[in-house]
Amino acid sequence: MHLFAIAVTTAVLLPSAMGLAHAQPQKMRPGLWEHSMTMKSQSGQMEAAMAEMQKSLASMPPAQRKQMEQMMAQQGVGMGPKGQTVKVCVTQEQADMDTVPQQEGCTQKVQRINASTMKVAFSCKGGQGQPPSSGDGTVSMQGPTAYTGQFKIKTENEGKPEQIDMAQSGKWLSDNCGTIKPVPMGR
Repeated sequence: MHLFAIAVTTAVLLPSAMGLAHAQPQKMRPGLWEHSMTMKSQSGQMEAAMAEMQKSLASMPPAQRKQMEQMMAQQGVGMGPKGQTVKVCVTQEQADMDTVPQQEGCTQKVQRINASTMKVAFSCKGGQGQPPSSGDGTVSMQGPTAYTGQFKIKTENEGKPEQIDMAQSGKWLSDNCGTIKPVPMGR
């Protein structure tokens, strides 16, 4: 589902932005992070599609459902009634970075407001079945192992403009990323 993919893209871009915004006073701790997202679309179509996806998952035969859930878990993605989660591996290099890495097709601008809060704006060209998207919001760190954020994302759904309000939080889970691979990011 492309709207969920946009949210995952936002989650993937954020760790590097946080490393930049807190490079001197406070670094984001490297390791396995879990980003939790709750989203609300203006049209309500995203919520309907997510409910349909969960209904479809619930109606699968148990073995098939388990296989699908395991496949999603290996990618670090989880879906629940309260929202979605994605696990991201943040390397030491990404945590120490003093420039904002660019994910392919996306640009990002980070502006520090104070020692713990920053503004983040991003724009992604889309492609491979994904529509273009852009967004902005604020992120507030609660030390090197947790943050909260609020975003407004503009995109398209079936060719029509769509706005998504997203609340996001992140927490550090472990030094060891396990099976979750670091996200490759160009510079």
